[in-house]
Amino acid sequence: MDAATLNQLKLFIEQCKANPSLLTDPSLFFFTDYIQSLGAKLPPSSYNPGESPRTRNSKSQTVDVIDEDMLDFDEEPHSQGAANPLDEGNQSDLIESDIEIEGDIIEPDNDPPQKMGDPSIEVTEESRDAAQAAKAQAMVAISEGKLEEAIKPLTEAILLNPTSAIMYATRASVYIKMKKPNAAIRDANAALEINPDSAKGYKSRGIARAMLGQWEKATKDLHLASKLDYDEEIGAVLKKVEPNAHKIEEHRRKYERLRKERVEKKIEHERQCRRAEAQAAYEKAKKQEQASSSRKPGGMTGGFPGGMPGGFAGGMPGGFPSSMPEGMSGNIDMSKILNDPELMAAFKDPEVMDALQDVMKNPANLAKHKANPKVAPIIAKMLSKFAGPQ
Repeated sequence: MDAATLNQLKLFIEQCKANPSLLTDPSLFFFTDYIQSLGAKLPPSSYNPGESPRTRNSKSQTVDVIDEDMLDFDEEPHSQGAANPLDEGNQSDLIESDIEIEGDIIEPDNDPPQKMGDPSIEVTEESRDAAQAAKAQAMVAISEGKLEEAIKPLTEAILLNPTSAIMYATRASVYIKMKKPNAAIRDANAALEINPDSAKGYKSRGIARAMLGQWEKATKDLHLASKLDYDEEIGAVLKKVEPNAHKIEEHRRKYERLRKERVEKKIEHERQCRRAEAQAAYEKAKKQEQASSSRKPGGMTGGFPGGMPGGFAGGMPGGFPSSMPEGMSGNIDMSKILNDPELMAAFKDPEVMDALQDVMKNPANLAKHKANPKVAPIIAKMLSKFAGPQ
């Protein structure tokens, strides 16, 4: 950097000291972001009204936690004129699917994956010693804030000793400081594959997931890290992350309940529609039956030609053949037949009806049915009903 540029930088610093509000200029965000990343704290006068160190770099994020298939139903057509209870007073409860999340998130890093070690190679004592030396070199660079320089020796240490979970976890922590959460998650996953009880692996992955706004996963990882080896940094991050995870969980439970209620209402509505359709079909069939019955000659039921049961030849009354059985009067009192339960029941028996029709057609056939114990009593009773005045 030449002398003129240095003088301009010094002048700018002096102006910021004299008037910290200069730092509120959006064009200087790159500068304020950098000095804050080094641990510096800006004076209150360097924030706009309503801003704070927590809210300057990010606003509340809106997170949609509801899957479309939870509330997307293929509604079946409803009966004409039937009210759909799902269309009234329920949709407004299901439209709002956003929650306000507090916290800073960053854009994900999309760099190519970093070099990883080969777990199948044999690690010698010399390799372990060389890996420790490379790690020591990286720690010096980290202490000096030279994060990019620290990555190279850490990668060398991992290649020399790919069975060391701590090497991966250490590089993951550097990637977090470099604001590369995806790279940090890859290293944390490798550390946890080697050692499922790596507190540093869970801690690094939890912090990286929080940076990406994966609040529930971050909370789970940080709680695991805390159980294995608690430190103040884990507790501080959890205080920021856990409330967001709780909001999302409560939000999901609320919409699961609303979705369940909607499904139950849909099922009940469909059941009511089916019942209404069945009732309408029954009423229609009943009306048709009544209309058909009222059109029958003689107005009698039971399918009798001429209004009489059983299909008498020629129908009754007035439907007997002109030659009636001997002893039967032409003046027939039909009420005697219709009010006799035994006769009415016998008319439903095909064997009895065949015999009666045979006799009606030819009275001489009466003799051949006298031996039938089912038919003979009915014919005798019929003759007594039709007999004239004694």
